Amino acid sequence: MELKELKKRPEFTQNKKLTNAFNQLDNLLIELNKKELPNNIINTINSEIDQVNSVSQSEKKLKKQLVKAQNAILKLVEKELKYVSKSHYRNLWLVLGMAVFGVPFGAAFGASTGNMGLLGIGLPIGMVIGMVLGANLDKKAQKEGRQLDLEIKQ
Repeated sequence: MELKELKKRPEFTQNKKLTNAFNQLDNLLIELNKKELPNNIINTINSEIDQVNSVSQSEKKLKKQLVKAQNAILKLVEKELKYVSKSHYRNLWLVLGMAVFGVPFGAAFGASTGNMGLLGIGLPIGMVIGMVLGANLDKKAQKEGRQLDLEIKQ
């Protein structure tokens, strides 16, 4: 069983953001076609594609449906098959590092100096730690063959 294709829409080619969203979802589907996917996953992805192909009213609704379908497909393949896009873990851990490491470091630094205005100094430290941890997880996913050959830009 194969994944369905997105319906080409030449009438919407003037909208650059819409074209980028369409191309990004199309590239995701091309990458997923290269992988061995179970039939239940293919059916779920095909239903998302059908929803995108059925939208015909406006550019705004189409772009919204493209982004919604892309997020649903990425979440599905990450949860069920452990496939992730390039830099997925780096982007995720950038934020987590600031929250998990940065805030406590900043609070400790601020408390030790007696100036809680220095609380923000821990955020960039946490961001760097998170990026390093995320990059290592991305390398691990690539070695295991779980990384899709595309980078998602929101």
